[in-house]
Amino acid sequence: MSRTQKEIIYKDLSYKLGGIFYAVHDVLGRYAREKQYGDLLERILKEKCVEYEREKLISKTGEDVNRADFVIENKIILELKAKPFINRDGYNQTKRYLEFSDLFLGIIINFQQKYLCPKRVINSKYSKQ
Repeated sequence: MSRTQKEIIYKDLSYKLGGIFYAVHDVLGRYAREKQYGDLLERILKEKCVEYEREKLISKTGEDVNRADFVIENKIILELKAKPFINRDGYNQTKRYLEFSDLFLGIIINFQQKYLCPKRVINSKYSKQ
């Protein structure tokens, strides 16, 4: 196992985002709409001076339309969900965004869960290095 595989990717930024996710969940609870979570998350990102782009267009061909909920500091794709559970489509969507954007890490956060459990998704293009 290489040194890179043993380290947490974007450890400090991921930790900071985790705190922000819990702050959003504490305020809105489990049953808000995805847009409400996104709006509050955006406000907190601004307060914490975290660079982000919301609803960023991610395209492989220029004709396909994919929009990531957030791209954090041009490093992490953040996908927000408000559903009973995250299914395979959610993971595949995030993996597609990672591949198209050539970024390394995606995080899926489902705010409808009783206990938040951010899911980290690694761009498989880089995980074999």
